[in-house]
Parts: sequence; structure tokens; C-alpha cells
Amino acid sequence: MAGSAMNDREPVDFLARFTASEQFEKVFREGMGLVEETANYLDGPGRKDARLLDRNGAIAYATESMRLTTRLMQLASWLLLQRAISAGELSPDDAQKEKHRISLTDIGAGHPLTGSDQLPESLTQLVGRSLHLHQRILKLDAMLAAKAKAGAQSDSPVTQQLDRLARAYKAAR
Repeated sequence: MAGSAMNDREPVDFLARFTASEQFEKVFREGMGLVEETANYLDGPGRKDARLLDRNGAIAYATESMRLTTRLMQLASWLLLQRAISAGELSPDDAQKEKHRISLTDIGAGHPLTGSDQLPESLTQLVGRSLHLHQRILKLDAMLAAKAKAGAQSDSPVTQQLDRLARAYKAAR
């Protein structure tokens, strides 16, 4: 009983619960799979596709593939960071330092490129999927930030009772 009374005072760790969820696992698998699929395309069929383009198309291909790989590396970094924070592999200070290295705002579609009408369909599909994943991760990041902010301000008696109910429900399952 003493242990359960002690646990009643601990806040619900939303990040840990979220990163253990099926929703996060689905996004994580999708992101890591897209990184692997993109690498395979760019190192294989993409090289052949790029050789068929004229100068403007080749420049657009190089630029778009650079944008794509940069976007995916930032997204993968965010996903891995969330998992590491949840697992307790990073101290709060280290996690804060790592968060500052990840930029989710500067990795969008970018300006239109001359020659982009020549880009191979495989590349444009990968770009589209990465932009869709980017939007989902932006929403998740905003949600986590809002929950963290609310958690920092949640010393109200009502919030404490809701947290206790959530823990009791979890323990009963």
C-alpha cells in the first residue's frame, strides 16, 4: 500500500505512454521504412533515372533528393529522440540539447524548381510521402509540447485527481 500511495503522487508520463502506443509505433515504422526505401531508391534505380534527365532536370533531381534526405534525417532524428527520452536513455538536459539540433520547421517542400516536371515518378512519390509524414510529426510534436506545458502547469487538484484515475485505470487493466 505504501508503494501505491507513493505512485499516486507521480504525474502521468504522457511521453512514455505515447511512445509506447500503437500510434507512435506506426509512425516510427513508417518513418524508418521511408528512410530505408529512399536510400535504396537513390542508391539504385534513382541513379539510373537521374542519368536520363537534361541539365535542368538533373539540377532539380539533385536538389529535391537533397531536400528529401535532409527532411527524412530530421524526421528520423525526432522519432529516435522521442523513443530515447521515453526509455530514459537521455537526461533532461541532454534531451533538451538534442531537441535544439532538430529543426522540423525548415524542412518543408521548399520553392518550386525549374525542371521539376522531369522528376521521376518514384522520386516525387517519395517526396510526397515524406511531406505527409512531416505534417504528421509536426502535429505530434505540437501535441507533445502542449502536453508538456500543461503538465508543468498542472498542479491543480482536479488535474491531480484525473492523473490518479488514469493510473488506477492503467493498474486495473
